[in-house]
Amino acid sequence: MSLSIDPDSVEDTLADLVRIDSTNPALGADERGAGEAELAAYIADRMHDIGLDVDHWEPAPGRPNVVGVLSGDGDGRSLMWNAHTDTVGVEGMDAPFTPVRQNGRLYGRGAQDMKGSLAAQLIAARTLRESDTSLSGDVLVAAVADEEHKSIGTEALVDRYDADGAVVTEPTDLELVRDHKGFVWIDLCTQGRAAHGSRPAEGIDANMHMGRVLSKLEALNRSLSSDEAHALVGPPSLHAGQLRGGDAPSVYAAECHLRMERRTVPGESAEDALEEVQTVLHELSEADDAFEAEAEIAFSRGTLKTPADATVASATRAGLSRTLAPNNPPPDTGASFWTDAALLSAAGTETVVLGPKGAGLHTTEEWVDLASVAQLAEVLIHTARRYCA
Repeated sequence: MSLSIDPDSVEDTLADLVRIDSTNPALGADERGAGEAELAAYIADRMHDIGLDVDHWEPAPGRPNVVGVLSGDGDGRSLMWNAHTDTVGVEGMDAPFTPVRQNGRLYGRGAQDMKGSLAAQLIAARTLRESDTSLSGDVLVAAVADEEHKSIGTEALVDRYDADGAVVTEPTDLELVRDHKGFVWIDLCTQGRAAHGSRPAEGIDANMHMGRVLSKLEALNRSLSSDEAHALVGPPSLHAGQLRGGDAPSVYAAECHLRMERRTVPGESAEDALEEVQTVLHELSEADDAFEAEAEIAFSRGTLKTPADATVASATRAGLSRTLAPNNPPPDTGASFWTDAALLSAAGTETVVLGPKGAGLHTTEEWVDLASVAQLAEVLIHTARRYCA
């Protein structure tokens, strides 16, 4: 069956989504961000108009999820399309919620990350609903909160829904992502002894001790980068994200605190990353009895690893080929970033990532390629027809 994705509907839907402020209220300078409630209400209304069964609930006060279900007529596999409704902040942007079309692109906060994907999901659902397509399995259209912070939306989603397969529509330039990195935040603290700067015999400088840690971590990062890279996502890495130590210039620092981030690749765990750091601290304490430090995991997210022959990967790959390149299907790839796909996969849902083209994520000039949003909608439909048949 041929498909007809109306480009004007794609643009109009996306423009509506961009006009709604859904900045995440938990992010730093945007502590008073608008949140996802208004956008979730708009999406729920659109889903009702399409004729989906709509579930609208709040995993946390004022932070709603919306799921629309297009029910199948049998016991086939269920497929979820998943996109987040929150965006990062808008500092430095002149008119972040005024969509601007130029040269086939639509500009505005969230245009690519990821309201283009939300628009594609809604357009795909409407097209499926209005067609004479018969699916055995359900299609679930999920719009979730808080991916840009701690993913409370998808955490709540996997407790409520158990789909067989999922396509997380994070932007990937229309490349099929099967694997992506995870991350671990590790808190380190070096201990010193406070003393006046004029009494060096009494003081132990925790900041200087952290300097030794940083030097060792820099060497560890070089070692990680030189190791054999993962075939799809590249090598692991680490960096020192936040550093704080000392109370005054004339006082030896009693403590120095570091929050570092370790990007993990499939096959690595948060515990593996912590063990690396603890080895560094052990080596330093062995070399100096006065050195005292500790480390613990503050927060972590796992990797995504989906086999090439997973049914959802095969179905999505076929949808891509039919839409973009029947005689030259694009190769599967991996991503260095993290997505909610890892949470779905950990819950037992075979999951891939596929989204539109664009640029400027988390910057002051964000845009999405409108043609690729329409293409994504078409791929999602082909994938559902194959997966849920």
